[in-house]
Amino acid sequence: MIIGNGRVITWDRDNPFFENGGVLVKGALIEKVGDFRELKELYPDEEIVDVAGRLIMPGMINMHTHIYSAFARGLNLGKPTPDFMKILENMWWHIDKRLTLEDTRYSAYGTLAESIRLGVTTVVDHHASPFHIRDSLFTIGEAARELGVRASLCYETSDRDGIEAAEEGIRENIEFIKACRKDGGSMLKGMFGMHASFTLSDSTLEKARSEMDGLDSGYHIHVAEGIDDEILCERDHGKRVVERLEGFGILSDKSLAIHCVHADDNELGILKSTNCNVIHNPESNMGNAVGTSPVVKMMGMGIKVGLGTDAYTNDMFESLKVSKILQSHALKDPQVGFMEAFRMQFENNRDIAGRIFGAELGILRENACADIITLDYDPLTPMNGNNLAGHVIFGMSGYQVRDTMINGRFVMKDRIITTIDLEKTMAKSREVSRRLWDRL
Repeated sequence: MIIGNGRVITWDRDNPFFENGGVLVKGALIEKVGDFRELKELYPDEEIVDVAGRLIMPGMINMHTHIYSAFARGLNLGKPTPDFMKILENMWWHIDKRLTLEDTRYSAYGTLAESIRLGVTTVVDHHASPFHIRDSLFTIGEAARELGVRASLCYETSDRDGIEAAEEGIRENIEFIKACRKDGGSMLKGMFGMHASFTLSDSTLEKARSEMDGLDSGYHIHVAEGIDDEILCERDHGKRVVERLEGFGILSDKSLAIHCVHADDNELGILKSTNCNVIHNPESNMGNAVGTSPVVKMMGMGIKVGLGTDAYTNDMFESLKVSKILQSHALKDPQVGFMEAFRMQFENNRDIAGRIFGAELGILRENACADIITLDYDPLTPMNGNNLAGHVIFGMSGYQVRDTMINGRFVMKDRIITTIDLEKTMAKSREVSRRLWDRL
């Protein structure tokens, strides 16, 4: 089919923009991108999807979120959360201990459906449900397959709920990684999830490393999000967090170090030397009042920094805007943050996700995955190949998304989810979440 008759942003530096363009999709891949009229003449037998002047661009990529937190929306636990450690203890660890597989499934339905509606085609998730670990990743994976979302999943291995839970977390990660490897597709991948250094013993880190031998997969772990992570690491292990993780072989170009708010210069040097990817989550850092990640410094050093949401939102356009503003504000320099925000989402996320999924994502060009969105964005100023970043950061929103295609399949058309009965699913979700709230 040819999706066309609209402005096309490709993020391909050789052909970044077509005023009236189209995308030829064959199966799960893009075969050609170009002028809409020329494509119609070259391929007269192709089905035409006329977007009537809407914007056509690659789907957005969310490099870090927590599907399990979905049922916290609207919840009031009435417990104090004066600092980050209390936020964990009195909110997230209170909730995740009570999650069942049914809760996990409907959290996934809701989060992934909303992601589709906001133009997110690839989601990298970090799950926790310490008393229902077994099959939790497979449950989320089933929901992702049903909805048609490209997803990387992992389980938050931790010692905070005892040795048995830690070992079960290791098993769930390894079994899911192997299952995805056996499947061989590019839609579902596994990583090895870990909570954070301060909830992981040396023994658990060693077991994880041992089980990961030969799997050629990466780790997904929170790093120096709050200052306590560093304080406790220095107290208990005589070194800082990144130094400790490097000693266990956790850091590599396949791994995701989330946040790195309090990483010092030596730790940043280690992240650089190991080619480890850092994922920035601006709204979460602001909301938890943990500080500002040194994004400008890291990117200036050549560290690959991607962008996520940490479940604070499912709208990557929103995270993109806030990432720009936060860096300008924190550094008291309005000239910084803009290009860093653009590069995180539209260059680095594409590269990092491409390595995880073994596919070309986040770009419209020949042989890339057909992950495509259309938006009701009618620019009030000129749009061309030189000013696309300004239009995306300051003019676009996930709520403008009209159609979402993933892997060559429309999973949303004219703002209607095509893969599940969303109304029925959301009604069931409200029942399931109400039961969780009663347990809390």
